[in-house]
Amino acid sequence: MTGELVRMERINKFYGRVQALKDVTFTVRENEIVGLLGDNGAGKSTLIKILSGAVAATSGDIYFKGQKVTIRDTTDAIRLGIETIYQDSALVPHLSIARNLFLGREPIKGAPFLGNMDQEKMNEVARQLLKQVGITKDIPPTTPISSLSGGERQAVAIARALYFRSDLIILDEPTNNLGVEETQGVLRFVRNARDSGHSCIFIAHNIYHVFQVVDRIVVLRRGKVVADDIDPKKTTIEEVEKIITGLAEQPVA
Repeated sequence: MTGELVRMERINKFYGRVQALKDVTFTVRENEIVGLLGDNGAGKSTLIKILSGAVAATSGDIYFKGQKVTIRDTTDAIRLGIETIYQDSALVPHLSIARNLFLGREPIKGAPFLGNMDQEKMNEVARQLLKQVGITKDIPPTTPISSLSGGERQAVAIARALYFRSDLIILDEPTNNLGVEETQGVLRFVRNARDSGHSCIFIAHNIYHVFQVVDRIVVLRRGKVVADDIDPKKTTIEEVEKIITGLAEQPVA
């Protein structure tokens, strides 16, 4: 069994008097895709926002590659190797594919103090990455994001995470509002990410999509972990749905 990449231990989060997370312990192993499931309000988004640096936990500890870490903001998370791909892809619509791939991390040519971006390098890398993530159309890297389909935008966001060699890729509802072909493309990207040595957290309301790609399922309900070691190969969608809704219980390991 591979070692733990991430361990979030006894995480609590309060919004005023409302407790969104209650003593949550959550792990992701190296080269593992974990499906994080739960109804609306279960705490999924809060948990990944803490891990991605978007919000701070009220209490609890986070370990990354065995070392206790402090994630104060998204910059800290990215520096550790945690990349988050939200439903809207967090892309800038009026900028090109190449610019979005390198946003905030643009390569510089010539004297650093001049700040001249190496556009040729960005374009070449963009061409290679688009092929790597399965876009077969010849889309120029200068194309603005606003001209792309939903699936193509998700592909660009995933390509960015792959290029910067993120150890952990968090995908928050990546298949929402996508067509059948684009959805299969995103699911294929997730499988390829694991094969390339990355770990993923996959969050989706569509449990059928989760079952197609994950190695293990964790279920949150009302801010608590109610199951954390469900093997999709040894259970059914109906059984997991019962755990999500509280009609069935599975002991937490």
